[in-house]
Amino acid sequence: MLKFKVIKKDASSGARLGELETAHWKCKTPIFMPVGTQATVKTLTPEDLYEIGADIILSNTYHLYLRPGADLVEKAGGLHKFMNWKRGILTDSGGFQVFSLSKLRKITDEGVYFNSHIDGSRHFLTPQKVMEIEQKLGADIAMCFDECAPYPCTYEYAKEALRRTSLWAKICREHHKREDQALFGIVQGSIFDDLRRKSAEDIVALDFPGYAVGGLSVGEPKSEMYRILELTHTLLPEDKPRYLMGVGAPEDLVEGVKRGIDMFDCVLPTRLARHGTAFTHQGRITVRNAGFAEDFSPVDPWCDCYVCKNYSRAYIRHLIKAEEILASRLLSYHNIYFLTSLMAKIRQALAEGRFGEFYDNFFRQYKP
Repeated sequence: MLKFKVIKKDASSGARLGELETAHWKCKTPIFMPVGTQATVKTLTPEDLYEIGADIILSNTYHLYLRPGADLVEKAGGLHKFMNWKRGILTDSGGFQVFSLSKLRKITDEGVYFNSHIDGSRHFLTPQKVMEIEQKLGADIAMCFDECAPYPCTYEYAKEALRRTSLWAKICREHHKREDQALFGIVQGSIFDDLRRKSAEDIVALDFPGYAVGGLSVGEPKSEMYRILELTHTLLPEDKPRYLMGVGAPEDLVEGVKRGIDMFDCVLPTRLARHGTAFTHQGRITVRNAGFAEDFSPVDPWCDCYVCKNYSRAYIRHLIKAEEILASRLLSYHNIYFLTSLMAKIRQALAEGRFGEFYDNFFRQYKP
């Protein structure tokens, strides 16, 4: 239950305007997908996200498996009903969390033994188990279980993680049976060109309805990330959506689109909000800083979101200093709006054949 078509391509880059349809929602791409790790985008309601213009949100298999449990979500009627969300949902496999949150873990070809970060309990996740969990959660798009190599890592480590990712992708493909859910494969290989080529070859051969680029934005220089994207998008099918996992800085969205990416996700907008930082058309600002104490201008004078129309930097700084949760809510709303609005402007530029002009103007104004 996934349809994708490329509507228009940019003449001078890999950027493309597309249309994506899942079991629950139809939207244009490229898109940014807010992250609702535990079946909620932090501090925001589904109604907020509709108003912002979010088309697809993410939830996390690892976290929902541990709490409240896939069986309970299934009993509630699946994630859509459980969290009262009527548009698209993508669940990642939890692989990244298994490797990043659990210090006590053992990796085998069969799966991963790990300790819960919540209570220390011991668990064993296999590709088969992950498919069982994701099908119970019932998202529109599910991700294969993969091993995300850290950065930096040796060539040998990255090669072994790639081999295991390919093995698990095949197992996931065989055990995924839910017809109203699309399963995406994941390309790994760290920053090694030949490994990326090998991984893409392995994963594309399994003929998934969509493909993700994993193992980036894990500490490598941005120049390396862009270089790998430049290579990887040429290795993936033109008629399938391409998803760059865990990337959400405004400059990376623009650069990713230029290199053929259709879908992005990241916790960055809500995480920055909780630390008092906001995106603006000129770059990030840290509203909690003393310099904003008497600044009665909007968070971003060029933004037309609800927050920027109604609240000042000085007021939000006051909320931050007073430790009021409304500060996180307002900045989360603004930051996610900023990214969804940025993607809407990119789509418009692609439709009008002026992405190159948009790209130049964006970086003339925005300072990472």
